[in-house]
Amino acid sequence: MKRLFIKRRRKPVSIRRNVAALSMPVLLSSLFQRLVSIVDIFMVGGLGAAAIAATGLGQLLIFVTMTVFWGLSTGANVVIAHLWGAGRQLEARRAGFASLLLCALLAVAATLLGIGFGSEVATFMGASSDVLAYASPYIRLVFLYFAFTAGLNILSAISQGTGNTRTPMEAILLVNILHVVIAYPLIYGKFGFPRYGVIGAAYAINISEAAGFIYLLIQSLRKGYLKIGPPDMVLLNKVWKIGYPVALERIAQQSGQLFYSKFIIGFGTAAYAAHQIGLSIESLSFMPGAGMGIAAATLMGQSLGAKKLRRAHMSHTEALRLAIIVMACMALLFFFIPHHLIALFTSDPDVIEKGSVFLKLVAFAQVPLAISFVYAGSLRGTGDTHYVFLVTLVAMWGIRVLLSYVAAVPLHLSLYAVWGVFLVDWFFRAGAFYWRYQRRDLHSVII
Repeated sequence: MKRLFIKRRRKPVSIRRNVAALSMPVLLSSLFQRLVSIVDIFMVGGLGAAAIAATGLGQLLIFVTMTVFWGLSTGANVVIAHLWGAGRQLEARRAGFASLLLCALLAVAATLLGIGFGSEVATFMGASSDVLAYASPYIRLVFLYFAFTAGLNILSAISQGTGNTRTPMEAILLVNILHVVIAYPLIYGKFGFPRYGVIGAAYAINISEAAGFIYLLIQSLRKGYLKIGPPDMVLLNKVWKIGYPVALERIAQQSGQLFYSKFIIGFGTAAYAAHQIGLSIESLSFMPGAGMGIAAATLMGQSLGAKKLRRAHMSHTEALRLAIIVMACMALLFFFIPHHLIALFTSDPDVIEKGSVFLKLVAFAQVPLAISFVYAGSLRGTGDTHYVFLVTLVAMWGIRVLLSYVAAVPLHLSLYAVWGVFLVDWFFRAGAFYWRYQRRDLHSVII
């Protein structure tokens, strides 16, 4: 009896360690990846509110474009995790290479569209002439080298699907170090470099992400995560079958964000600058939560591939616990010291005042965000990406965009009322994802 008791106690501890070993590099990777954007917002802060708004607008367009690639990455991650967990490594390598080829083709199309229509989209969103003067060249330049951004994302997903989360973390860390070293002198003309302003931030992103992509490609080939050859269309179809609802989900999310941002821009440049700074600060908790979601999807996929259902449930629980702890701690910082956090990015008193209110509102969304990320990640790991898409569509367009429109246009409510709508959005998602996971039969999952 004593031995049995010890054995039962050790297994949760082993799973907890496994979750931590897999998820912590993912958490750090997600955080480091977002830090690239944060650093740009921070660096251009000395150029004024228009420069901050322009940089944030360009980053938003990149996020919107990445929707398709996030779908492809999720599909590759889930399929490779299932195959790897089932011991079918050769098929996993073929799926990885086929996904990388498709990513390359889609990246070419995205680059052409971004260069051709990026400025028009910024104009449609209501960017003023001073913001547009910064935004147009920034958008053209970041889209010119967009393939490195997309490639870094898909290679990270392939590696994570095999259970190797450390190598993507190393690549993103390389990107961050190189970016910090390059960005400041290029933006402000220091250490003998010419002063490029906002354009310097774009150059820094392009150079650093190109270096990260090359490093991760070399490591993926060296570790055998890619099987070079004719693309396996059967495996690619499985990847896309799981991935395209994620792409639709991200399109619904990011296109909704565009309209939501349009309502924010309507309150003035200072309001949008505060919004962008607030989002950058919030991502310190947002991206670790998203990282836990990626870890949950990978752990769920590998456990189901190996037919270990109990391990799948326990891995989900541990990922959820870590996400809630991290994001609840960040909520306390956002609520109690918002002025100090916003002041790190700008000295504009109007921006600081508005941004502080934004962070206090964001604090109340942190726990539902953690729940949403992990439950959505676990559902994706089971292949249930259609449901996640439908919930996101309803939450973003049926709640956030619709209620923001009502608050801003017919009712003429304040900026803070429009910001407060996202709380309703995230509480709805948390409940919807929790409900679905509790009713999901893992025995019937087939990928």
